[in-house]
Amino acid sequence: MSPLVLGMVLLSAVLHATWNAIAKAIPDRMVAAAWFGAVAVVCGAVGVFALPAPTAAAWPFLVGSAVLQVGYVLLLTAAYALGEFSRVYPLARGLSPVLVTVVAVGVLGEQLTGAELAGIAVVCAALGTLVFARGVPQRGDGLGLAALTGVTIAGYSLLDGVGVQRSGSVFGYTAWLFLLHGSLLLVVARLADGPGLATKAAAFVRPGLAGGVLTVVAYGIVLWAQSFGNLAIVAAVRETSVLFAGLIGAVFFHERQTRTRAVALVLAFAGIVLLRLG
Repeated sequence: MSPLVLGMVLLSAVLHATWNAIAKAIPDRMVAAAWFGAVAVVCGAVGVFALPAPTAAAWPFLVGSAVLQVGYVLLLTAAYALGEFSRVYPLARGLSPVLVTVVAVGVLGEQLTGAELAGIAVVCAALGTLVFARGVPQRGDGLGLAALTGVTIAGYSLLDGVGVQRSGSVFGYTAWLFLLHGSLLLVVARLADGPGLATKAAAFVRPGLAGGVLTVVAYGIVLWAQSFGNLAIVAAVRETSVLFAGLIGAVFFHERQTRTRAVALVLAFAGIVLLRLG
């Protein structure tokens, strides 16, 4: 992975942790989903007219990803309604690189060096430590939903990783993905929340717009990075967003951070170094 790609994926991690914090801060999860969907539709519509369309080979992956990402947003916001940001977020993000690595290496035939595999293992171990530092998960703490969220993240990451490489146009693929995903998300939010959705959403214009824009930019960067290959490495580096989520949880949500969590953060950075050396 080149320094430019690595730097951009790390920037995406910062943006991702930030928009997730905004999603946690908006009390109504359907309002959050509607705002994120609306921004995605606008950005996607502009891109669809300005950019070349993806090839026919990419469309099955594109549509599948759009559907999975709707489930991802709904599961994620439901988990945030129940659990702590600094526990739910690491679990949801931490499962993804493990699952993506298994499929990318075992099914798609990607080749990784020993250092890269070690880096991925260290990052995943650190994320697991962050999740279980507070003890064994309990019923109603949102971690079950977070685990399901992690499965959907792995699913759409793999679909998009293959889809962008077959699309012929990374940014055209991204535009269509945002348009489809955002449209589906708006429809689901409207059906679930009824005619009062627009009125409730009007009270959260600033955080809704900010979160929606950050969502689009963060995932646009990831799709661009995946076009260079190495899906497992991109997925693992992206999950360093939990480092920033830990800081956000402590500063803005006043969640207690322990020495164990601090050690886990150091291990996560060590994993990134291994990935870079590999």
